[in-house]
Amino acid sequence: MRPRLRIFTGDETPPEPEPQVNIRLGEIARILVEASRWDRTWLSDFEEDEVQVSADLYEILSAYSHLRPSA
Repeated sequence: MRPRLRIFTGDETPPEPEPQVNIRLGEIARILVEASRWDRTWLSDFEEDEVQVSADLYEILSAYSHLRPSA
Protein backbone atom coordinates (compact mmCIF):
# COMPACT_ATOMS: atom_id res chain seq x y z
CA MET A 1 0.00 0.00 0.00
CA ARG A 2 1.42 3.36 -0.95
CA PRO A 3 1.76 5.92 1.86
CA ARG A 4 -0.58 8.87 1.61
CA LEU A 5 0.53 12.24 2.90
CA ARG A 6 -2.13 14.17 4.80
CA ILE A 7 -2.21 17.37 6.78
CA PHE A 8 -3.03 16.60 10.40
CA THR A 9 -4.99 19.31 12.18
CA GLY A 10 -5.56 17.37 15.39
CA ASP A 11 -9.31 16.94 15.07
CA GLU A 12 -9.31 14.23 12.43
CA THR A 13 -9.74 10.54 13.11
CA PRO A 14 -7.04 8.25 11.72
CA PRO A 15 -7.80 6.82 8.29
CA GLU A 16 -9.43 3.41 8.20
CA PRO A 17 -7.26 0.61 6.85
CA GLU A 18 -8.03 -0.48 3.32
CA PRO A 19 -10.28 -3.53 3.20
CA GLN A 20 -8.66 -6.86 2.48
CA VAL A 21 -9.92 -9.29 -0.12
CA ASN A 22 -9.41 -13.04 -0.31
CA ILE A 23 -8.48 -14.50 -3.69
CA ARG A 24 -7.19 -17.93 -4.66
CA LEU A 25 -3.48 -18.18 -5.45
CA GLY A 26 -4.26 -19.91 -8.73
CA GLU A 27 -6.27 -16.92 -9.92
CA ILE A 28 -3.55 -14.47 -8.88
CA ALA A 29 -0.90 -16.57 -10.61
CA ARG A 30 -2.89 -16.76 -13.85
CA ILE A 31 -3.46 -13.00 -13.90
CA LEU A 32 0.16 -12.16 -13.07
CA VAL A 33 1.57 -14.58 -15.65
CA GLU A 34 -0.62 -13.08 -18.37
CA ALA A 35 0.15 -9.51 -17.31
CA SER A 36 3.86 -10.27 -17.26
CA ARG A 37 3.71 -11.94 -20.64
CA TRP A 38 2.08 -8.84 -22.13
CA ASP A 39 4.42 -6.52 -20.17
CA ARG A 40 1.55 -4.60 -18.57
CA THR A 41 2.77 -1.40 -16.98
CA TRP A 42 0.45 -1.67 -13.99
CA LEU A 43 2.66 -4.44 -12.62
CA SER A 44 5.38 -1.90 -11.87
CA ASP A 45 2.87 0.24 -9.96
CA PHE A 46 2.54 -2.52 -7.37
CA GLU A 47 6.02 -4.07 -7.33
CA GLU A 48 6.89 -2.50 -3.96
CA ASP A 49 3.60 -3.53 -2.32
CA GLU A 50 3.73 -6.29 0.26
CA VAL A 51 1.39 -9.25 0.28
CA GLN A 52 0.68 -11.59 3.15
CA VAL A 53 1.17 -15.31 2.54
CA SER A 54 1.06 -18.33 4.79
CA ALA A 55 4.30 -19.49 6.39
CA ASP A 56 4.39 -22.75 4.44
CA LEU A 57 3.89 -20.97 1.11
CA TYR A 58 6.64 -18.52 2.05
CA GLU A 59 9.02 -21.41 2.79
CA ILE A 60 8.33 -22.99 -0.60
CA LEU A 61 8.69 -19.67 -2.46
CA SER A 62 11.90 -18.90 -0.61
CA ALA A 63 13.39 -22.32 -1.32
CA TYR A 64 12.35 -22.12 -4.98
CA SER A 65 13.91 -18.67 -5.41
CA HIS A 66 17.26 -20.03 -4.19
CA LEU A 67 17.33 -22.96 -6.62
CA ARG A 68 19.78 -22.70 -9.47
CA PRO A 69 18.18 -22.64 -12.90
CA SER A 70 18.77 -25.87 -14.78
CA ALA A 71 21.14 -25.87 -17.75
